[in-house]
Amino acid sequence: MPKAFDITNPPFDRLTPHEAETLRAALDIGYFSPGEAIIGKDAPADALYVVIKGTVEERSEADLLALLGPKDTFDSRALVHDHNGHEFLARDETLCYIIPKTVALNLIKANPRFAAFFYREISQKLDELAHDEEAKRYGSLMHAKVSELFWHPPSFLAASDTVEAAGHLMHEIDSNALFVRDGERIGIITGMNLSKAVVLRRQPIQTPVGEFANFDIVSVGPDDFVSSALLLMTKYNKRRLAVHDGERFVGILEDIDLLGFLAGSAQIVAGRIDRASSLQDLAIAAREIEAQMRALRRQGVKVEVIAEIVSDLNRRLLSRLFEMVAPAELRTSGCLIVMGSEGRGEQTMRTDQDNGLILEGPVEGATLESFRNEFSGGLESFGFPPCPGDIMVRNPVWSKPVSDYLADFRRWIVLPDDAAHMNVAIIYDAKAIAGNVQLLDGAKTALIDMIRGEQAFLVHFARAVDAFETPIGLFNNLITSEGTGDALDLKKGGIFPIVHGVRSLALEQGLRETSTDKRILRLCDLGVLRTGFGRDLNQAFRFLLTLRLDGQLAASAGASGTLVRPAHLSSMERHLLRDALQVVKQFREIVRHHFKLGMF
Repeated sequence: MPKAFDITNPPFDRLTPHEAETLRAALDIGYFSPGEAIIGKDAPADALYVVIKGTVEERSEADLLALLGPKDTFDSRALVHDHNGHEFLARDETLCYIIPKTVALNLIKANPRFAAFFYREISQKLDELAHDEEAKRYGSLMHAKVSELFWHPPSFLAASDTVEAAGHLMHEIDSNALFVRDGERIGIITGMNLSKAVVLRRQPIQTPVGEFANFDIVSVGPDDFVSSALLLMTKYNKRRLAVHDGERFVGILEDIDLLGFLAGSAQIVAGRIDRASSLQDLAIAAREIEAQMRALRRQGVKVEVIAEIVSDLNRRLLSRLFEMVAPAELRTSGCLIVMGSEGRGEQTMRTDQDNGLILEGPVEGATLESFRNEFSGGLESFGFPPCPGDIMVRNPVWSKPVSDYLADFRRWIVLPDDAAHMNVAIIYDAKAIAGNVQLLDGAKTALIDMIRGEQAFLVHFARAVDAFETPIGLFNNLITSEGTGDALDLKKGGIFPIVHGVRSLALEQGLRETSTDKRILRLCDLGVLRTGFGRDLNQAFRFLLTLRLDGQLAASAGASGTLVRPAHLSSMERHLLRDALQVVKQFREIVRHHFKLGMF
């Protein structure tokens, strides 16, 4: 039975093969009947326990602190620190692996990464988890499919077409390679082939391309592994591969795109956005942003870095669209803004549109209406669905002169309701991305000045931190809902309370930072939050965002990815999720106390 011990269960996955065998050789199994003490109160711990079956209660005096289930480990605190104030009782018939104290302590002493699990606080544990996942995810990168990479769409020439025609077509479709059809044969011709023909061989530009095409092409299938594509390029010394789906050629894979995928090169996507000359070009780039995000996640890049890269690429995309469709007067007298998670720089997967336009002054109605429809319609064609709350450029409420916005601000503060509070949050989180960015800066300054000293407004604004319950019980158990398939909502129960609580404190202080993590750091600098707690809050926030991102990647199209099923998480992830939600719970109490929400 000890051979069945799951060595992949954290933190035991950090042991070397030799250490794992040492552990297995020392394992014993204990049976405990309902109500039996596994570790008595104030009794010295002589072993480390891992639950196989059943439920274990952790108690302090008469209080039930936590319920432990299969794969949970206890009591490392007593083992490492030689002090135990809690008792552990079998709630029902329970089986546990028993790791002798001397064996556990020797492993802790010999393996720093294994030891880190027992000694460190949540912020450090989360850093350790991210470090562990990096190696795992990079290994899976090479097992991605070719279909996940960017290909150049197939464009064909006849072998009799001229060098000049090929050059024009390459320029028109922004591609450096074309297929050449010569009867039954299919070849490829590249920009380098054309350059060598004309410059080095002095061939006329009317020469047929069939004379320079390479008909010895190497193909790869959409379902082949990226590692196979890389191997073929290396083996045959090819800079590009034809992509063939079994019936026809569907694209050309360039080495720079494959290497960009492996390296997570956002600069390539950014360059495509900057060079785009049509809405179709931007639509292709928009699809690449999601692929880029998936590649970065596979590499173990931290969620805050992924969010920053994705937000930057999305902002570039919207800014380029603005340049394409906005008339000259709007480009100079208007300010395009993004809001919500996009404004805070915390967006990962593409969500609905959250954008607006601030105008310096009135604009002719037909001109403005045409732009509104073309801009929002363009984004919709790129895969950004309309905002359910209609918070988008197409809505006149969110695309109007700055004077009208200022009038709205005064009304929201004087006559606040839930909608007013939401609108203040939207503007406070906004980020200018194109046009006259000073318009948003001036509007935010005015908003902050209007709110300064309005304590009653701030108190009611902060109350939304209690809009949803934190899904953690009195016994440190994760609370799920049967209606959602025994899942809990990460956004409602964890992410939103942090975002809004931090936003409320930052607004009170008049901070100009937009991202949640930078607001937390500033609040620590000002002494509003303790530095140690601020660090834990930031790490808990990032961990919740990471779980949400993984849920979004795994979810089917149209799913939010905010629901997580604890049963599908590893033991370490469940442990850290409980820790993170306890931090959320503590933070909500801090916000309640700060704004004296109990009095209202």
